[in-house]
Amino acid sequence: MESSADRIANPWGGRVPHKRHEPWRARVDTFLADGVEPGMVQEWVQTASILHSDGDAMDIAVVDGRMVGVRGRAVDRVNRGRLGPKDLFGWQANASPDRLTRPLVREGGRLVETDWETAMNRVVARSRELLSDRGPGSIGFYTTGQLFLEEYYTLAVLARAGVGTNHLDGNTRLCTATAAEALKETFGCDGQPGSYDDIDHADVIALFGHNLAETQPVQWMRVLDRLEGTDPPRLLCVDPRPTQVARRATVHLAPRIGTNVALFNALLHETIRRDRVDHAYVEAHTVGFEELAARVKDCTPQWAAGICDIPAARIIEAAELVGTADRLLSTVLQGVYQSHQATAAAVQINNLHLIRGMLGKPGAGLLQMNGQPTAQNTRECGANGDLPGFRNWQNDAHVADLAEVWNVAPATIPHYAPPTHAMQMFRYAEQGSIRMLWISGTNPAVSLPELARIRSILSQERLFTVVQDLFLTETAQLADVVLPAATWGEKTGTFTNADRTVHLSDKAVEPPGEARPDLDIFLDYATRMDFRDKDGGPLIGWHDAESAFEAWKRCSAGRPCDYTGLTYAKLRGGSGMQWPVNEQAPEGTNRLYTDGITWAHADVCENYGKDLVTGAADSAVEYRSLNPDGKAMIKAADYLPPHEEPSEEYPFQLTTGRTLYQFHTRTKTGRAPQLNAAAPDVWVELSDADAQRLDLNEGDAVEVRTARGALRGRLRVTDMRPGVVFVPFHYGYWDTPSGVGPDATTPGRAANETTITDWDPASKQPLFKTAAAAVTLIERGSGESSPAPTTTASAPVRPDAAPATTGGPTAQVSQTPDATWDRKEDHR
Repeated sequence: MESSADRIANPWGGRVPHKRHEPWRARVDTFLADGVEPGMVQEWVQTASILHSDGDAMDIAVVDGRMVGVRGRAVDRVNRGRLGPKDLFGWQANASPDRLTRPLVREGGRLVETDWETAMNRVVARSRELLSDRGPGSIGFYTTGQLFLEEYYTLAVLARAGVGTNHLDGNTRLCTATAAEALKETFGCDGQPGSYDDIDHADVIALFGHNLAETQPVQWMRVLDRLEGTDPPRLLCVDPRPTQVARRATVHLAPRIGTNVALFNALLHETIRRDRVDHAYVEAHTVGFEELAARVKDCTPQWAAGICDIPAARIIEAAELVGTADRLLSTVLQGVYQSHQATAAAVQINNLHLIRGMLGKPGAGLLQMNGQPTAQNTRECGANGDLPGFRNWQNDAHVADLAEVWNVAPATIPHYAPPTHAMQMFRYAEQGSIRMLWISGTNPAVSLPELARIRSILSQERLFTVVQDLFLTETAQLADVVLPAATWGEKTGTFTNADRTVHLSDKAVEPPGEARPDLDIFLDYATRMDFRDKDGGPLIGWHDAESAFEAWKRCSAGRPCDYTGLTYAKLRGGSGMQWPVNEQAPEGTNRLYTDGITWAHADVCENYGKDLVTGAADSAVEYRSLNPDGKAMIKAADYLPPHEEPSEEYPFQLTTGRTLYQFHTRTKTGRAPQLNAAAPDVWVELSDADAQRLDLNEGDAVEVRTARGALRGRLRVTDMRPGVVFVPFHYGYWDTPSGVGPDATTPGRAANETTITDWDPASKQPLFKTAAAAVTLIERGSGESSPAPTTTASAPVRPDAAPATTGGPTAQVSQTPDATWDRKEDHR
């Protein structure tokens, strides 16, 4: 193995092959700032990644009170010491010179610096005025997927039991709401059935709309190590783009966008037709198989081929893979979640595992993945539209139980209607019923659909906007009060990754200036608002991260996400642990549903299900009649055409997505030199066939236009599916002349200038992959290449058309095997 690797040009590093059923061996990745040698590091402080949902465990290197680098934690179950590019380089953004260090308030139309007392007094005064004049429904909270568990839980308590509002959601609505909803529809409860360890045991790995290589790069390293070992897994990839996964796949399907349900129904049809069904499992643990079999009876591969525009023979090959697997692992992400019929499609993947009995066994797993690092915590803690602890808002006993935990009357907790989802919250703000919106750690002025509309909403004088963030983002520039927050490495807390692994992140350095941890900001607000429980005591009785964690443990007790067996001491020094962790599972739970379905009974389930077409919630009576014994629910769905189809004016299907080197709206990764150099600006991808038809070349400046708006970028010609145009969604305006949005000096740059205000009826997740678009030439490239990376799914169809992506001399990363871990693994 090489002793060092450029982890921009070679993002996944060298291989440590392992064969099936063997434990994944360690490889420790380290990156230190220029001039810093390992012996100079004064302290290594434990943490995990905050720039994707993988939960890669690492240590922060500290010298003289400064972050100077990171290294992977070899003892951790998630990454065995490996780190991806964002892990290795993203920490540098913490020390960016444009960090917010003092509160800002709007005076005379401008944001000016002030002190915390003035800023918080404005927030509290406006809150009290609105509660008095308009009631709790006039206040909404919109949070992120990057805070810590303790902060989400505190926010949920103060919003629901303090303010009394039903308007609390997170930007995880944009990326993982469908994951949660699909799990609830099938299993009655959220929580990933599978484990990352299933990669070591599966003989078939199916990735549905999931670019694992770029969204969870360390787990892609794990797959690559299996592929290089003996008895490698076979891969199924469903993706319109030529991702690294697609290039290594046994079968790659590139269906027409918006047709996932048709494709998945054909896979189910073939599985049932060929009797590749575990009938004993279906009989013992499920309801609804007969209806599914009837609904997919005519969904032949030939039928699906006509809808999906892929050969029927390839669909049959894919069905052969998943239908004959000894142990099938499936992963799902935005290619399903942000597409037409999102929840219906995700549920069909669940159905495939149910009818094959592929749950609860090593290698037989299901991961409805997350997109953000702490998305799982928003769902557990009730900061994303659910009640804390996966409680059911329709179940009065659950509400009463939560009220007892908080020592409030049940009527205090809003449960008169479903918790308000993010898209509806912005609609209420647009209409004027929400008059105060507190936005923490997220940037909707770049990340939400149809940005001209979002800027208009946030610019209303009647809407009092509070933004709590690290930088003066596009959203913060439109705020009335801006609160400077501390971030990862500057505060202590826990967070949970996509396979339920809980990590502790310790404070390594002080935050800049007067920036405060989000927890401290929420606690200060609760104190100033004087929120009380029913006995007159403080509603929130904790004062720091560890006491907040202990309070959360009491809330989680006896629920699916039971944390009662965890402590900070238990999480410090070793590996992260998978919930539930309790008396029955003191060392955590690798897989759910090993002994049948446990949380689907009407008395304990998180919800009673929804109609997958309309989103209408079923009642408790309906649920009990359909599922009296609390089994997994097989829910069929018919294919329906997308709401917006290509036309003569808009002939392309627009899809948006991520790149390996950037995260969300680049507020951190755009300030890390290596990551920014690797993907510095927006680009537009077309297939080679479409580029030739339009007489377009690599590097040409083109405009992408839809009925909502337009953006401009340089063209990358790739090997992806014809008829599709791809734009990465990360790029906004904070580093452009305008700073906020398009104007005379700054053309449209954000992908969401063009996307449609539409969402899945069941999960309420916005559909970023359904717009119809046109592509036109603005200016010939004159030999200038697209800024797209060449190492990823955006690689040019002709490699000589663009220079290779490089990270420069500062991107060198130490990469070493860890023999000590190998011995521990052998001993274990």
